[in-house]
Amino acid sequence: MKYLFSLLALAFIFSCNSQKMTSKYSTIEYEAGPCFGSCPIYKMTINSDRTAVLEAEHFNFSKGGSKAEFSKPREGTFKTTIKETDYKKLTALLDGLNVKSLNEKYGTRNITDLPTSFLRIKFQDGSEKNIEDYGKKGTEKLVAVYKFFEELKHNQQWQKVQ
Repeated sequence: MKYLFSLLALAFIFSCNSQKMTSKYSTIEYEAGPCFGSCPIYKMTINSDRTAVLEAEHFNFSKGGSKAEFSKPREGTFKTTIKETDYKKLTALLDGLNVKSLNEKYGTRNITDLPTSFLRIKFQDGSEKNIEDYGKKGTEKLVAVYKFFEELKHNQQWQKVQ
């Protein structure tokens, strides 16, 4: 009986380890470019181990703002480890996009003051997908991903490194 219990405990521990989730995304990068007004300008890179770097330029941590902010130094470089629940939400949003089937470019440049976003995905299999979205309105699901990145700037414990 003792051996049977030990065997079952070992099998349970092994099954827990084998179910550890690995992401199919090796790197997820989102970049928000400038607009004519006070749009946040930043780049966020998230690795599959959930470590992340936020390169904040301007308009990221304050509401409103003016063009005078461009004369100030950039806001800085920050690092964190994305919370596991938030990383799972992000990967679920990306899975729902069917990233590899998306267009490489969205938006028309007949209006000259809109921001451009760049979503760059590197997969564990070595493939990549780059999406440029002028106006940030590519698809409804893409807009949800952009909004999620905006939220990550404010709901994680970022530490300034530069």
